[in-house]
Amino acid sequence: MPSPAADAPASPISSVDHYENFPVASLLVPARLRPAIAAIYRFARHADDVADEGDAPPAQRIAELDALAAALRSPAPAIPVVAALRPHQLAHRLPAEPFEALLSAFRQDVSTIRYPDFASLQDYCRRSADPVGELVLRLFDAWRDDTRAPSSQICTALQLVNFLQDTAIDWQRGRLYLPLDELAAAGLGEADIAAASADGQASPALRAFLGDQTLRARRLLESGASLVPRVPRRLGWELRAIIAGGLRILDRLAADGHDPFAARPALGWRDAPALVRLWWRTDR
Repeated sequence: MPSPAADAPASPISSVDHYENFPVASLLVPARLRPAIAAIYRFARHADDVADEGDAPPAQRIAELDALAAALRSPAPAIPVVAALRPHQLAHRLPAEPFEALLSAFRQDVSTIRYPDFASLQDYCRRSADPVGELVLRLFDAWRDDTRAPSSQICTALQLVNFLQDTAIDWQRGRLYLPLDELAAAGLGEADIAAASADGQASPALRAFLGDQTLRARRLLESGASLVPRVPRRLGWELRAIIAGGLRILDRLAADGHDPFAARPALGWRDAPALVRLWWRTDR
């Protein structure tokens, strides 16, 4: 599942750096699965860096992402991060399609910086976040017809939480992950986002709009909690932690008046009691 935040306590790999759409793990993940999760993480981290980091021109970024896609289908991949992934792909029968979906989202990041409506944003989430949930469920032999929809709800919701949490940061990077048609319907536009960034605080109208976006993410996340009893117990515990982290970020955003321009919601040790309460009540 995607992590709700870089600094939120969540999921399978505490020994590696943050990748925003990947579980930042815990000991709840069985030791036998941690190497596979680490290899998947490193592939996603590498591909995300190709799309976002450094000064390479867009054409070069796309070419490198295409090379990764070709390596996924190669019987003897020459790219080290794919070669390291291959044994785990074979051992756990992981198909290439989820990895290719991630790569398609990273390609989109190279050129797409606005989303006209929620459908286009949801399509991006379907490729940038949902494949992570699929891969984790496949590792646990829990990818089935009855787990697909709630997994997607959790993953998409957590991606939306990331977008809301990082609205100000993304804007400074030239990106806006908010549906433009809904923004316009609220009587707002990019000028209002620019003003909030310049002022260090959002207007009341923009805060109300972000509150509505927060509510949608919350409903999706809560709906996805039905996945918990459908998976192995340890993964269920992990999911409860991930969902609790996402909900707590949304709670912090609401407590700050739905204004990520004034303060980016982040979790710390003081959130531990609330996280425990959220963990305990998830799917109860």
